[in-house]
Amino acid sequence: MLLVRTVLGQSRKHGIGLFADQFIPKDTPTWEYAPWFDISFTQEDLDKMSAEAREQVLWYGYFDKKINKFVLPSDDLRFINHSENSGDINIESTPDRDVTLRDIQPGEELLCNYNKFDDDFFNRKGLRPADLL
Repeated sequence: MLLVRTVLGQSRKHGIGLFADQFIPKDTPTWEYAPWFDISFTQEDLDKMSAEAREQVLWYGYFDKKINKFVLPSDDLRFINHSENSGDINIESTPDRDVTLRDIQPGEELLCNYNKFDDDFFNRKGLRPADLL
């Protein structure tokens, strides 16, 4: 569940991106996993889905090893983009919480390293990190 005001916009990294709609100070939690808000699925749940629905969960969600489920954020967090450039990354993402690494200005894109919270993200999608740069 997002904890700060954000808007969607055209990303310089990849397609649609998530942008700050307010000043966000360093060390501010920006998102927290809320099981009553965000949707989670077991592998068995995914196996029952249509190919189209499963593709949406796998593209916009992540796998949380702690709960052994795929999590699909119910808000626009699903549009946060990946970067491997430490100078670009302004969000430290974990499976249950995102926190700012530095002050973020209004209009600035929120970027994280997907490998920090889902180390099989790219393999599962048949992508390379460079495909999203």
